[in-house]
Amino acid sequence: MRISVDTIRSPADVVGMVRGVFYGWWLVGIAVVLLTLMALSVFQGLGTFLVALQREFGWSRTVLSGAFSLSRAQGAVIGPIEGWLIDKVGNRRMILFGYLLMAFGFLMFSQVGNSAFWDVGVFRLESGVWQFYIAFITISLGSGVGGWLAIMALLNNWFVRQRSLAIATSMSGIHLGGLLVPVLALGIELYGFRLTTFGIAIFLCALILPVFTLLRDRPEDMGLLPDGGRAGSRHPSERSAAQNASADDEPEFTAMQALRTRAFWILTIVHMSSSVSIVTLALHLAPKLTDMGMSLSGAGTIVLIYTILALPTQFVAGWLADRMPKPPLIFFFIFLQGIAIMLVAVTDQIFMALIFAIMYGIGFGGRIPLLTSIRGEYFGRKAFATIMGLSQMPNNICMIFAPLFAGFMFDTTGTYFIPFAFFGLLNVLGAFLMLTVKRPQVQETTPAPAAQTAD
Repeated sequence: MRISVDTIRSPADVVGMVRGVFYGWWLVGIAVVLLTLMALSVFQGLGTFLVALQREFGWSRTVLSGAFSLSRAQGAVIGPIEGWLIDKVGNRRMILFGYLLMAFGFLMFSQVGNSAFWDVGVFRLESGVWQFYIAFITISLGSGVGGWLAIMALLNNWFVRQRSLAIATSMSGIHLGGLLVPVLALGIELYGFRLTTFGIAIFLCALILPVFTLLRDRPEDMGLLPDGGRAGSRHPSERSAAQNASADDEPEFTAMQALRTRAFWILTIVHMSSSVSIVTLALHLAPKLTDMGMSLSGAGTIVLIYTILALPTQFVAGWLADRMPKPPLIFFFIFLQGIAIMLVAVTDQIFMALIFAIMYGIGFGGRIPLLTSIRGEYFGRKAFATIMGLSQMPNNICMIFAPLFAGFMFDTTGTYFIPFAFFGLLNVLGAFLMLTVKRPQVQETTPAPAAQTAD
């Protein structure tokens, strides 16, 4: 391949000229880094922040869970708007804005309890709880508009035939974030949450600016087609094969068409049944394990174990999902995840916590990419972010109450048995519902009966 200096207009052009590597796979690598940081700081590390704040200020777990619930309320209200903005404004611009907003949120987080920081002109906020709430909602808003959804929409544009593997590979960042939880916990133990969160803010700013120059919203922006074909190829067979592959797998639903399908609502319910338990455990698993007698670093090790197992499971799940029907695979992984959560609900033994980590790691690892890639397979690239944003609205509504429910039940009963057992059962029911989903057709226009959507 001959390289002309005239064709080099940005760092993305330089990277794209590497022989034999489809640019979409470079974007997958970038996605891994971005999701690693987001998972560590916003998702996997929630439990460690909860413990640190409880020790620093003595706040109850119900109060701490309230910040997460408020952020979910914000997500429920603007989630569909986030998806619409991503489809209209573009993934790369929303990713830049979102990560800068997350950085600002962590800067505020580092100043929780410092009333001088929150005294700006007529604005004065002295309550440490409300300072934490505002900081966390800002972080959550940033991760919503420019985090997971924008990154998944970008990759959904770049891949069709290898979509599941690409999404699974990128989502390894979620588990790599889990691998770093012990490091985060150690940093909090050694330097405190203020210095740790300030460092996160600086690092996010330093990273996202150069990354922005490498992102491209769609392969067509670089004269390419999904999965590596060239839009301007002189070889008819290459161009035809790429276009046919896209046509076969791209139904191209609008958001309104997707809302009228039974598949949309089944996938929404299944996703909700498994997501509310994951976010609740992200917040309450570390406190549960420390209640069993583990140190904070030891609790981080449990996260480390299930993350190590989730990583290879995720790649295997992505590879299999590009070669066989997705619903049975999703059933298996969600069912296993549910059994693992039930197990940790009934035990206070550290050995059983290790068994939980093994089962949960396999279920958690396989479930995450497949519930995303199946949306791309069923509904296409045209309005992917909007459809996902609409689908996440019920998720976010339930997430308002799920962590609060877990925190309240602990504060009331002194145990996590009731909430963990309930969420485990919810996973199992969602797994069986997954077996009923079928691929929709674009011409489907009749809304699903109310009885079906309520199953």
